Amino acid sequence: MDPVIKHNAAPEPAPSAFESSLKSNDTEEQIDIWFYRPIGYQIALFCAKIGLRPNPVTIISIFFGVAAGILFYYQELWINVIGMLLLVFANSLDSADGQLARMTNDKSRLGRILDGAAGDFWFIAIHIAICLRSMNEGWSAWIWVPGVLAGASHVVQSAMADYYRNVHLFFIKGTSGSELDNSRDLQAEYDSLTWRKNFGMKFIARTYLNYTKLQESFSPHLQKLLTLVREKYKNGLPTALVTDFRAHNKPLMKYTNIVQFNTRVLFLFLWLFLDQSWIYFFFDMFVLNPILIYMIVNQEKVSRYFYQKILTEKTNEFQGV
Repeated sequence: MDPVIKHNAAPEPAPSAFESSLKSNDTEEQIDIWFYRPIGYQIALFCAKIGLRPNPVTIISIFFGVAAGILFYYQELWINVIGMLLLVFANSLDSADGQLARMTNDKSRLGRILDGAAGDFWFIAIHIAICLRSMNEGWSAWIWVPGVLAGASHVVQSAMADYYRNVHLFFIKGTSGSELDNSRDLQAEYDSLTWRKNFGMKFIARTYLNYTKLQESFSPHLQKLLTLVREKYKNGLPTALVTDFRAHNKPLMKYTNIVQFNTRVLFLFLWLFLDQSWIYFFFDMFVLNPILIYMIVNQEKVSRYFYQKILTEKTNEFQGV
């Protein structure tokens, strides 16, 4: 059992309703805390009041995000600015759906899948619009090559950033505070569905299974660590392990934020203002991909460290004895 930690400090105040709607300060980006989360919280309160559930909010965000991408096709700056505002609103809705789910305890596997897919729909529309726009500006059809490669880079960047955030939440909050899945359990769920009776859900399950396998394929040492932790600590993680992991892993969370929405969109808006939208593709590939690689390499180092420490710990440090 974990040691009972006693101290004389005053107890921490209970989190506010707004703070309870957040995942964790460890994984939240400052722009989100200052801007998107407060807006999302107000939207979530409104949705809760009228009885709108999280999944419809996510679907609405997809329409706004795709509409934003379409408006980036035009070279008129005022139309692009409208697109920027729509994309900001779409991301506010994307924030609101998760906050609403936590506020109302209305979480579901479908909701997690939709939430992850929403951003992909937005950026598919954005990449297509920029490619078509660039061709109108005189680029050849070869512009689709960096457009597709940047799109593939974006998928991996977002997938791994989302995965590492959920791993961090798993270690500091457990299963109740994390949406961490594994392909073994997802495979069993997928196999239990039939194409005849569950075509829609089986298709979604297949897509999400492939998505999870992609995340796992880029993190082999992390998979070994998670397997060991689940086998060794079936009744919950020891306090010492949680504290130690958080100290080592929290510094890496800033890289998951860099390759996510805010950084890429700020630069996308800049290049739209400069009427050089094609630069976005090369920024994605040659700036964000090295950050992705650095993030993966260091996350794997942390995973190897804790795997060996748990496996070989002779003093039973993490058992609290």
